[in-house]
Amino acid sequence: MEKAIVVVDELYDFLTGGSLACGHSLEAVAATKALLERNKGRIPVLFICDHHPANHCSFVEQGGPWPPHCVAGTRGGEIHDDLKPFVTEELTFNKGCNPAVEQYSGFEGRNAAGQSLAEVLQLLGTEVVYVVGIATEYCVRNTAEDLLKAGFKVTVLEDCLGWVDAEGHKNTLPELSREGVRIK
Repeated sequence: MEKAIVVVDELYDFLTGGSLACGHSLEAVAATKALLERNKGRIPVLFICDHHPANHCSFVEQGGPWPPHCVAGTRGGEIHDDLKPFVTEELTFNKGCNPAVEQYSGFEGRNAAGQSLAEVLQLLGTEVVYVVGIATEYCVRNTAEDLLKAGFKVTVLEDCLGWVDAEGHKNTLPELSREGVRIK
């Protein structure tokens, strides 16, 4: 059974000190780094990245719910330096690029070649996907649910998660479990 790891939005703006800092974010990056080091060369690693234009509809200034974050070309939109050794262009998928469309799921992102996450996972022969990242209640949840709907066996690794709200995180995990996502 072919496996892959999907890392969702472990970007500077979601970390301590970022414009949309999330709880447990630095711990999530450290746990993710350890996971990737243990599996280096054995399991493909795919990165999902919020990649917004400065006038994105999700930003408060445009009537959205969030402060500006992960603007393309800024430090806040970069993958944490500790994870960069595992990043490849063909396995990095940007979402939220259209200023008029909010996108939480990594399924909506595209790599530099214009391929979707689902397309690349299928090309890799993936059946089992381990999902880690930030934030449990939003982008991690939506990505895990879309992977499940697409027929993948999905496991969310709890130690490798960050969240907007601790209560939302705690409520989301059992909901995902009821939907068929394994929580480990």
